[in-house]
Amino acid sequence: MSDKKIPLRMCIVCRELKEKRSMFRIVKGGDGNIFLDFSSKAAGRGAYICDNPDCIKRLRQKKLLNKTFSCAVEDEIYTAIEREYFGAKQN
Repeated sequence: MSDKKIPLRMCIVCRELKEKRSMFRIVKGGDGNIFLDFSSKAAGRGAYICDNPDCIKRLRQKKLLNKTFSCAVEDEIYTAIEREYFGAKQN
């Protein structure tokens, strides 16, 4: 029997704890760029979001990246995250 703990992370939208590997990481890098990190290994401040289209849509509606990263986040960033997420889902 393995005593290895499964890492959990909280979704910044729905606030549910879920397994880290079932979530997406959004990163604010040292250069200020904010992007969806599919590798979960990019350097920078990270926030997690469910693999759920509703959470992705509500991220923009509630402007949650502004609060999470304590900075103004351009609307283009939200658009890019939605495009990457929904584009990856179609493939």
